[in-house]
Amino acid sequence: MGFFERYLSLWVALCIAVGVLVGHALPGVVHVLGRMEVANVNLPVGALIWVMIIPMLVKVDFGALREVTKHVRGIGVTLFVNWLVKPFSMAFLGWLFIRHLFAP
Repeated sequence: MGFFERYLSLWVALCIAVGVLVGHALPGVVHVLGRMEVANVNLPVGALIWVMIIPMLVKVDFGALREVTKHVRGIGVTLFVNWLVKPFSMAFLGWLFIRHLFAP
């Protein structure tokens, strides 16, 4: 694992802290960035999401897709968790926190 990947949680925390500080120090800049929308999509956020996703897409080994059929159990577990467990557990957590813990 490289230096950036090893300390990814730290970079995320630092970016959150910088974002909060910029929001408090320069609220006008935040409002300008918030108004930059096309079809209800914030352009700076959309651009930054692509900047975050593209490095992962570049590292995909499409040649390895032929070997997927050799790992049916692993693919099955992944599909089960991603499509049946996670959506309902996230809906439950959203219901719990928004409806009950943060509602008052």
